[in-house]
Amino acid sequence: MCADKAVFTGTGRRKTATARIRIVEGTGKLVVNDREFEKYFSHENFAKQAYAPLVTVEMREKIDVVANVDGGGVSGQAGAVAHGIARALQKLNPELRAALKKAGHLKRDPRAKERKKPGQPGARKRFQFSKR
Repeated sequence: MCADKAVFTGTGRRKTATARIRIVEGTGKLVVNDREFEKYFSHENFAKQAYAPLVTVEMREKIDVVANVDGGGVSGQAGAVAHGIARALQKLNPELRAALKKAGHLKRDPRAKERKKPGQPGARKRFQFSKR
């Protein structure tokens, strides 16, 4: 990243994954954990989900993204990257907020794994009932 350009940051979260995002105006280069975007998110659906906010505001080829992701799995990390990119884009240009909010990119997805309950094998599963 060049020192003379303004850098905007955003933090995204999904499930147990956390993404720290830095964006700067550039040529559309996307890097996650020092690897190419398409190499890191091996399945194209995860890659599309991760850069969806850039497509929504039509800045896919105008912004360089550097992401550091930790925790969770590939799906959670893709969601965290998308959330962080949306937050950073909002800092870059506050006028983009309406479009990002309408598309649902600024809302953190609150769904997470349900905890296991005591006396049960899982969160919802019960042991087999025996009357006698």
